[in-house]
Amino acid sequence: MRRLNRPFHRRVSRGVVVTAVVGVVLAAFAGTVLADPGALGNPWPYNAPVTPAASAAPVLAAVGDISCQPGDKQGGEKPSDVCTGGVTPTTRNAAQNATATEVEAIQPTAVAVLGDEQYQNGYLSDFENSFDKYWGAFKFIQRPSPGNHEFYDNHGQLGVRGLGYFDYYNGFQHNAADGTEIDTTLPNGVVQPTPLPDGQAGDFGQTGNGWYSYNLGHWHLISLNAECADQPGGCFPNGNPTPGSWVAQETEWLTNDLKQDHSPCTLAYWHQPTFSSTADPSNSDSKEGMTAALWWQLLYQHHATLILNGHDHVYSRFAPMDPAGNPDPQHGIREFIVGTGGESLDTVLPNTPNLQAWSDQYYGVLQLTLKPSGYDWDYESAMLNPGAPDGTPTTYSDAGSGSCGDSNG
Repeated sequence: MRRLNRPFHRRVSRGVVVTAVVGVVLAAFAGTVLADPGALGNPWPYNAPVTPAASAAPVLAAVGDISCQPGDKQGGEKPSDVCTGGVTPTTRNAAQNATATEVEAIQPTAVAVLGDEQYQNGYLSDFENSFDKYWGAFKFIQRPSPGNHEFYDNHGQLGVRGLGYFDYYNGFQHNAADGTEIDTTLPNGVVQPTPLPDGQAGDFGQTGNGWYSYNLGHWHLISLNAECADQPGGCFPNGNPTPGSWVAQETEWLTNDLKQDHSPCTLAYWHQPTFSSTADPSNSDSKEGMTAALWWQLLYQHHATLILNGHDHVYSRFAPMDPAGNPDPQHGIREFIVGTGGESLDTVLPNTPNLQAWSDQYYGVLQLTLKPSGYDWDYESAMLNPGAPDGTPTTYSDAGSGSCGDSNG
């Protein structure tokens, strides 16, 4: 486990400025959890780690598609593409603030961030001026995966192929002689700092890797990078990558990781869902989705319990399924889509096969309590869409339990 011993980020939100220095080991990732903040007199998550009772279960918060682009519109963007656009001038900032506040109320052991942390193109300056101002207070417990908005061209802007994402989470390189920043100029002319090769978002390779795994309690968690479109060899939509391709390297890593995984429960997450619940098919990129179908097969063969995705800006809970999307209550994997972090909302197709619960009018966060042989889920809304139809309830909740391995529930 990596020790994080660095100045913590300043949170500017709701008129409160929080500054702290984190010089702790992420104790939850070594079998401990954070103490009761009330007992220590310190606000979560800055309190000291303690060893929990044997029955204690880690809590994972999960959500993606979070922060709007700060500043003025760029390139061919519309005015509504930035934080000041939307249904009302403050909708997107209010929404990302609401989900950040919900995470702080949950006080989770860790936060799985499901991609598209920062719109529109994930420049480092965008992370610093939007995502960090709302979600930076608990940055050191975040375990992210990247999304398409961190990698590709979007909304009239040039993409940065993950550089801003890795800069934000891993830090960036400097010259030893004079401490000056080392920059990378992409073929499209975009300049960003050169990320450190290893850090909170995983290894940064020549093309941007960003896959890694870790343990929480009795669970093994895997964060994958599905942003394959600009990588060597592409996404292989036929599901059969050739040796030496980027997707093949990641899939080989996943295969080896699963072979070494002896945990009773396994959870994997990445950005684009293989099984989408949205009414607009364009909300699920077929290239990345087909690539992820390889991972579904591997995870199913190794009896994984849960898959988490974002990308579709909705909340959806599916029944346990096999890799072909068929119901499989005994051995199937349950998929959650949690793309309700704050940027905007999409529309659910209610008759989607195997869809058990959904909402598309609320921003909110999924809470998973990771028990030794099962899990509890609890999705709670943080903010109602200001543009919701009249009569829409002000809150939404979906909660239940499932088991690991056979009889997934």
